[in-house]
This record gives sequence, C-alpha cells and structure tokens, in this order.
Amino acid sequence: MMVTARDEWFPIGRKGATDLFRKVVPALRKAVKDEKDPSVTQIAKRSRSPFRVLVSTVISARTKDEVTGAASERLFALAGTPEKMSRLKVTSIEKAIFPAGFYRTKAKAIKNLCRMLIDEYGGNVPDEIEELVRLPGVGRKTANLVLTLGFEKPGICVDTHVHRVCNRLGAVETKNPTETEFALREVLPKGNWIEINDLLVMYGQAVCNPVSPWCSRCGIIKRCGRVGVTRSR
Repeated sequence: MMVTARDEWFPIGRKGATDLFRKVVPALRKAVKDEKDPSVTQIAKRSRSPFRVLVSTVISARTKDEVTGAASERLFALAGTPEKMSRLKVTSIEKAIFPAGFYRTKAKAIKNLCRMLIDEYGGNVPDEIEELVRLPGVGRKTANLVLTLGFEKPGICVDTHVHRVCNRLGAVETKNPTETEFALREVLPKGNWIEINDLLVMYGQAVCNPVSPWCSRCGIIKRCGRVGVTRSR
C-alpha cells in the first residue's frame, strides 16, 4: 500500500510535529520507565523469535494485554514452530487462546498462516511488510510489529493507543491508524520508530486513557493539545 502523507494531517506543520516529538519522546521514556512491557514485547525479548512475535500479535488484536500474554504462552507450550503449529487442530488452537477476542477466527488464521509460511517461505517469517500482509490475519499493525520486534528493522506499529495519543497531542490529525502510520513516517525521527509503539501503549494504558485521561499526572501535559478531551482526571 502506497500512501502519501497529506499536509492537512499536520495541524502544526510537519516541522512543528517533528519538533514536538523530539521533546515528547524523552519525557515518555521517563514516564513509563517503571511500567511493564506490553506482552508481545515481553515475548519478543524472551524468545527472539519472529514467529512468536507474529502469532502473539495476531492473538493481541482487540484483546487485553494480560489475556494476550497468557493465551500466547499456552499456545506456544503446544507448538513453537510453524511446522508443529500447522499440525494442531483448529479446535486445539481455539482452546489454547481462549478468551482472546475473536478466538475462533484467529485460530483459523494462525493455522492457515503457518501453512503459508511452510509452503511459500520455507517455514521462515518474511521480513518485508509487503510479504507479511499477505499472511492470513496480518495487517499493517502486525506486520510493523513483526519487523520492529522480530527483526529489529525500522517500522512504525500504530495501534489504538498510538493513534489516539498522537492525535490527542495535536501532532497529527488523522482518521485511522493507517493514516497515522504514514503521517508518523513523515515527521517522527527515525531513531524513535521502533520504540514509539511500546512508549505510547504503556502511556496510553497507564495515563492517557481513552476516556477521562489522567491529565493531572501527565508528564507531557504542557506540550499536549488535549485534542478531543472533554473529561479528565
């Protein structure tokens, strides 16, 4: 997918957005230094396995972080490679990842993506977004997270937290995570690409909540536009 970032996505201008991120990212690092890493990041650090990052990210969609971690570990206890996982029954995958959201749909996608990895990629996870998004159940969010956590390659994973906080800051004005990703590719310093997802996921969960954010204890409140905030604590 080729998307060109539009000027109207940057209410404070492209340079203004870049300058804002240069000031905000260090404050975010400080604010979340005592927070627990997101579950997929924990799996990536423990396993150093692109395959486990891929599968756990598929499981994570519309699922609470603590559920994702536990569901992923139950599944990996049964099978830790595409070959072994492809031999599991769909019902076995369903049982392992329940109560992840849409667990039946995800179980089918996981089995099918394992089969595709074996048939088309020699059992290896590809390291290009264009190839990753061909896999069942994989969109740009998952593909970018596999690149960054699985291969340590530049990418910007935009989930609901990243999309919300970047728009709330006033750095971008985008309608969906895909627009936010391509906007950030234009203005976020490349050295911050890999870390931005973890920073904003942790900050979004702990402080910048979807409803009634904790503005009273926000470390970046002086630089935040508080766009769309009607109620806060």
